[in-house]
Amino acid sequence: MTAKSTAVAAKETAKDDADIDARIYQSIFDGVLNHRLTPGTKLPEPELCQLFGAGRAVVRRVLERLAYDGIVVLRPNKGAVIAAPTPEETREIFEARRALESTLVELAVQRASARDIEALRRQLAEEHEAMHRFDQPSWARLTSCFHLRIGELAGNTILHNYLTELISRCSLIVGVYEAPGNAPCEHDEHAAIVDCIEARDAAGALARMSAHLRELEARIETSRMPREKSLGHLLGMT
Repeated sequence: MTAKSTAVAAKETAKDDADIDARIYQSIFDGVLNHRLTPGTKLPEPELCQLFGAGRAVVRRVLERLAYDGIVVLRPNKGAVIAAPTPEETREIFEARRALESTLVELAVQRASARDIEALRRQLAEEHEAMHRFDQPSWARLTSCFHLRIGELAGNTILHNYLTELISRCSLIVGVYEAPGNAPCEHDEHAAIVDCIEARDAAGALARMSAHLRELEARIETSRMPREKSLGHLLGMT
């Protein structure tokens, strides 16, 4: 094999690995977003290798990236599991999300075109349809995608990437700790935000988005979240 053909083969191998990386990451990310993967779900490396036809080094690299993004916890000698946010982490995640989405929705008001508004309206229609046919997985996916779409309209890739991470972590929280029967996001609240964007009402959009996210956080039952046990509890004294 010539030096040139060796370089080409190495380049193709690297591309294949990158494609598999992206596929594994996106599959786990989507599983969290759609509430199929809940906190505590085990992610055995051998099974992931078999499912995706990937080597252990590739799988481990993806799990490390997911751990960095707060979606997975890597336990020494026990493998990876989907993360289980605590009440304190929940407060911090929603606080960060409100600050970030306030900036994003303000930018979206400035930059969204008439065609963008039409696309948001179509997405709202899909959301409404999923809600009325009681398709919870589709409903959850569409409500998350609504926020991501506004992030895209803001036109700032870095901020949008941060939002993607925060929404995936919020999906973990909402999927397990929201009271049964509640919507992941209220459809009418989304519609009101779009109305403000279309009217170029930045103040209104900011107020609506902040109230919407506070309402979502208020529906989280933190009493159901795992808490670190004190030494007194472990000793049977409390």
